[in-house]
Amino acid sequence: MSVLIVERIVERIVERIAIVSSLRGITLMISMTLISAQLLAQPRRKEHVVEHLTFYRTVQVDGLSIFYREAGPRSAPTILLLHGLPSSSRMFEPLFKRLSDRYHLVAPDYPGFGHSDWPDPKKFAYTFDHYAKIMNRFTEALGLSHYTLYMQDYGGPVGFRMALVHPERIDALIVQDAVAHNEGLGANWKPRRAFWADRAANENALRTNLLSLQTTRTRHVGNDPNVEQYDPDLWTDEFAFLSQPGQRDIQSELFYDYRTNVDAYPKWQAWMREKQPRLLVIWGKYDPSFDLGEPERYRKDVPKAQVHVLDAGHFALDTAAGKIAALVRGFVPAIL
Repeated sequence: MSVLIVERIVERIVERIAIVSSLRGITLMISMTLISAQLLAQPRRKEHVVEHLTFYRTVQVDGLSIFYREAGPRSAPTILLLHGLPSSSRMFEPLFKRLSDRYHLVAPDYPGFGHSDWPDPKKFAYTFDHYAKIMNRFTEALGLSHYTLYMQDYGGPVGFRMALVHPERIDALIVQDAVAHNEGLGANWKPRRAFWADRAANENALRTNLLSLQTTRTRHVGNDPNVEQYDPDLWTDEFAFLSQPGQRDIQSELFYDYRTNVDAYPKWQAWMREKQPRLLVIWGKYDPSFDLGEPERYRKDVPKAQVHVLDAGHFALDTAAGKIAALVRGFVPAIL
């Protein structure tokens, strides 16, 4: 075979290799283009990105330093978040992470809680009436003329008192595991009712029932079978707070006044029936503190209320923050 023939054969082989390589390249490019198009065509999940930092501030109200968390644009609808026992505004951090792009969020600590002042119970009235007055003045100090009230546990008796005094400020109510009917207090309230009837004879039993580490844990976990979902720091941090000097006296004083809430329930119910406020009720079905029939009692007062019972405990934000944030987004308009 001549050298010329061999060279031509080699040239043709090289040409075919080049053609095959070129075709493979084109095929690869087409495949990548199709994959990219498919990815672009798929619906993207909306992720709520925090656009507004949380600020940790204090303001003077009636000579007291009141600590509060604040996030979101002040031009947006305001949600005033009122915490429960033995928590603080810290309990609302999961909502701040999820809602501050759309709402102006404000969450104060009551006197005797969190980072607000803890005045001596001998010089300061730890009552829910007093708390409501201070919280109303707190809103005035911040220039909050109207807002949606988000009330959890103790936030209920504080918030309802605020609403009855200034109904013109209330855009809507969000109730999360907060009672407004006597039947809503669960079976574990028997020793607590005994404390109201005879404080001196039942003080020690009340403190064990209300303020112990076991009770602090149970308030979070309840009878939820999915215990592994709960961060134990939730109750160990709260128990450390309850163990601070003076705290047990403060909490005993305030809880003794809780009996006035039971007396006030009919007034709150009458107000709801008359005003028919926009109402969202969120409830953790594993809450050991309150009766599971309480959410529907709200619906009897406000037939158009939105009621949602979740797989969660007393502090439903512990495990259902995403669901609750979605419910709030669907309930509170971004623009009022």
